[in-house]
Amino acid sequence: MSSGMWAEKYRPKALDEMWNQTEIVSRLKSFVKDRNLPHLLFVGPAGTGKTTSILALARDLYGPAYQNYTLELNASDERGINVIREKVKNFARTAAIASEVQFKILIMDEADSLTSAAQHALRRTMEIYTRTCRFVLIGNYSENIIEPIQSRCSVFRFGPLGEEDAKGWIKHIADNEKLNLLPEGLEAIYEASTGDLRKATNLLQAAAATQSGEIDDVTIYSVLGRVSPGRVRELINLGLKGQFMEAREVLRGLLIDEGLAADDIIRLIYSEVLRLNIPERYKVRLSDTIGEIDYRLTQGARAEIQLSTLVAKLVIIGEEING
Repeated sequence: MSSGMWAEKYRPKALDEMWNQTEIVSRLKSFVKDRNLPHLLFVGPAGTGKTTSILALARDLYGPAYQNYTLELNASDERGINVIREKVKNFARTAAIASEVQFKILIMDEADSLTSAAQHALRRTMEIYTRTCRFVLIGNYSENIIEPIQSRCSVFRFGPLGEEDAKGWIKHIADNEKLNLLPEGLEAIYEASTGDLRKATNLLQAAAATQSGEIDDVTIYSVLGRVSPGRVRELINLGLKGQFMEAREVLRGLLIDEGLAADDIIRLIYSEVLRLNIPERYKVRLSDTIGEIDYRLTQGARAEIQLSTLVAKLVIIGEEING
C-alpha cells in the first residue's frame, strides 16, 4: 500500500484518462485538437472531475510545461475585487511566450463564491484580455454566477457518477493498492460518497490505514464515525414485527452506548425506509412521520422521546401490513 494522497496519485493527468463524463471529455478534446477554446464555465457537485478535466486539458494543450501557462485561484479564499484588479489582470494581460498556443488559461475555482462586484470586474477583464487569456470558472451552482459572465462562457454541467462507474473507480484503486475490499465495504463507500470520487478515494485510503486486513462496511462506518445501516435495519425490522421494547433497546444503544447524533440516526432510518419492501402508501406515511420528527428535533425536542415515537409508528404500520 502506497503513501501520499491517493486523490492526487490517481487524479487523471490527461483527458484520455478521465473516468466517465464522456460527452464533456469529447468536447474538450476537440478544443485541444483545434488549439483553441472559448471561456468555460464548469458547474456541478464536488468530486465529479471539474478541476481535474481542465488541468488535463492544459497538459494536453501545452505539454509538460503547462504550469507556465496556467494560473489557479480559489475564489472562496480570494473573493474580492482587488484580486481581479491585481492577480487576474497581471496574469491575463501577457501572451503565452514560447508556446504554439497564443493564450494562457486562468482557472477560477469556486467562482460562485465571488462577490457581485468582483464578478462584474471579472466580466470586463474577460472582454479586454480575450486574445491573451481564456478564463475557466468552476463552481457548484451556475445560478450564483451573473448572467453577463454565463453568456460569455461555454457551459459544461458535470453530474455525479453513476453507481457502476463510481464502484469501478473504487475497485480500480483497491486493486492497484492490493486491498482486500469486500463487497459490503464497496457498497458502503459508494453510499457515503454519493458520486463524489474524491471523497470515495479519501475514504478508501482512510479505511486502508486502519490495518484491519479486510475492508467491510463496519470499517467504513467506523472511519466515518457513523453506525452501520445494519443496526438501523435491525431497529426497523423489530418495529415492523411489533417488538417495540426490543426496537427501543436498539435505539437506546445507538443514542447512548454509541453516542450517535439523533439527526444521523433519523437520516439513516429515512434512507432504509425507502428501501423497504412494503407498499408505497406505507412509505409515504413513514416519510411524513420522519419529516415531522426531524423538524421537532431541530426545535429542541428530546431525541429519545421523538425517535421512540417513530419506533411506535413502525409498530402500528407493521400491524396494518401483517393484518
